[in-house]
Amino acid sequence: MPSAPVILSGTPGSFARDVFHERHPKLVQQVLNALPYGPSERAAIEELLAESTDGVLQPLSTSAHDHQQWLEWGEGLFGRPWGEAPFLWAESYFYRRLLEATGYFRPGTWQGIDPFAPFKDAELAGPAVDAELAALGDLPSDFTDKRAAALLSSALWGNRADLSFQITAEAGGSIATDLAADDSESLWAELERTEDGRVCIIADNAGRELLPDLVLVDHLLASGLAAQVAVYVKPQPYYVSDATMADVLATVERLRTAATAAAGTIGERLWRAMNSGALVVRTHPFFCAPLPFHDMPADLRSEFVGAAMTILKGDLNYRRLVGDQLWPPTTAFTEVASHFPSAVTALRTLKSDVIVGVDATVVAQLDSAGTPWRTNGRHAVIQVDLRP
Repeated sequence: MPSAPVILSGTPGSFARDVFHERHPKLVQQVLNALPYGPSERAAIEELLAESTDGVLQPLSTSAHDHQQWLEWGEGLFGRPWGEAPFLWAESYFYRRLLEATGYFRPGTWQGIDPFAPFKDAELAGPAVDAELAALGDLPSDFTDKRAAALLSSALWGNRADLSFQITAEAGGSIATDLAADDSESLWAELERTEDGRVCIIADNAGRELLPDLVLVDHLLASGLAAQVAVYVKPQPYYVSDATMADVLATVERLRTAATAAAGTIGERLWRAMNSGALVVRTHPFFCAPLPFHDMPADLRSEFVGAAMTILKGDLNYRRLVGDQLWPPTTAFTEVASHFPSAVTALRTLKSDVIVGVDATVVAQLDSAGTPWRTNGRHAVIQVDLRP
């Protein structure tokens, strides 16, 4: 496997440094405003913010259930400035520490309370989701290529606020030019070749991203392209809006109780699919680990062996798949994704510096535009690595 410099958290002028010094302070304030945490929780959250911006890495309390695990994952990092840690590791550790500060794992009244639930709930209940559910009725009712393309596009752009089923129902429509790489034909061809196989989806965000993901799951099952779909979610709150089992249940219920018949039908099919085992939801502690998928443990790796396709959603899963490194953008996707134990598809909106598998001409065009195309969420990739 080729190598490239690992992205660090504190490189001056970098996107990673901005996450810690601009995004996290705003996030912390939102968390403090969203729930009525008491003085000890508020103080712990504020201390974490100060430490992560201007201090050195401190280990978890010895009373934490995963204290020893994080000591091993962070060997050689504790006592050093946060900015010297790899970005993927430090960002994951920040969210683990945030849960510790809020009392998520400790016995007490705040145990098990998702600090990001108010954000997720508000988004799922919002008028934008109402409009997207209504737009499902405008899609072709049969399982045509046009419907498949619209649903794949919606899943790809699910967390881009100005796009919905209404736009993507045009089977690509105006967003086609925003794709830096598009292997969608290879994805559909492989799913047709392996018809009635098992498809895995590693989910990303809840809310307006998980909704189209589950609608795509329904399409795969109802069309016969998959006999079973396994959706993998986080075992605990993570990265603000990452999906958990509670979010899956809330999203299925949102579909079932929608005012529009098309959404309700999809919701009922998903409910029955969960009843029958055609749709299963799984998780594993590794999904909240600060490590790339190359290092996934054997028990999790075995779950993907034999899958017809694994679809990885979102930016974080992409970073974990190819490595959170400064690759030349023309590096072949297959070179850095072939370690995954099944055929794999990345559906990813670009929101961080990592990018591979883009044609040199496209890279030149994007660079010449003078915009931060790697991080502004305006571009995306559909990239596929098949197995012999």
